[in-house]
Amino acid sequence: MSQPRLIAPSILSADFTQLGQEVREVVNQGADWVHVDVMDGQFVPNITMGPLVVQWLHPMARAPLDCHLMIVSPETYIPDFIQAGAASISFHAEATPHIHRTLQLIRQAKVRAGVALNPSTPLDVLEYVLDDLDFVLIMTVNPGFGGQTFIPATVSKVRKLRQWLDQTGHGDVLIEVDGGINPETGALMSEAGANIFVAGSAIFSGSDRAAKIHGIRSAILERQTLRP
Repeated sequence: MSQPRLIAPSILSADFTQLGQEVREVVNQGADWVHVDVMDGQFVPNITMGPLVVQWLHPMARAPLDCHLMIVSPETYIPDFIQAGAASISFHAEATPHIHRTLQLIRQAKVRAGVALNPSTPLDVLEYVLDDLDFVLIMTVNPGFGGQTFIPATVSKVRKLRQWLDQTGHGDVLIEVDGGINPETGALMSEAGANIFVAGSAIFSGSDRAAKIHGIRSAILERQTLRP
């Protein structure tokens, strides 16, 4: 049985002067989740949005809000994102010494919990928290800016992660990929075993978002890994 394949447009690439309209449009045209990139200017060089944006979007999004925290000491701010209406929260393993405690903080609130890994971060940092994960977010670019070029080496990283999860009895843990995702790279990651595809400029640039979402979905479904 194959796992779900979900498309999560990243609002980092949306028109912020019409953010509500942009979010409603991509959801109406087929997005499964809405990805919210949170940056603090410390863990990454850019600064974006916080819990107030999530709180504002929550009643109008009509899709789960997937909050990716690219911030130091994420455990300090997670309660605010939970209260704001986040449906899933990922934080970076590189940003806190307390991965297990932070996962528990999220899961105790009945929110999906994930750990994000930078392209060069090894998978073994997850070894002792596999039981506490709902998903893993693999960065396929270095975090901090939208519109970057996909890093090909991350395909084998996702494939290795999927094999590891399956072999250790954690096959229900989803893999999210973020950075440079379009129909071509999405297909590669789908074949490697990814489940959630974050796409920013590939969806929000130009018009006809429905066609762009459909293009990515068609590509990833055609190449999805089928597992028993």
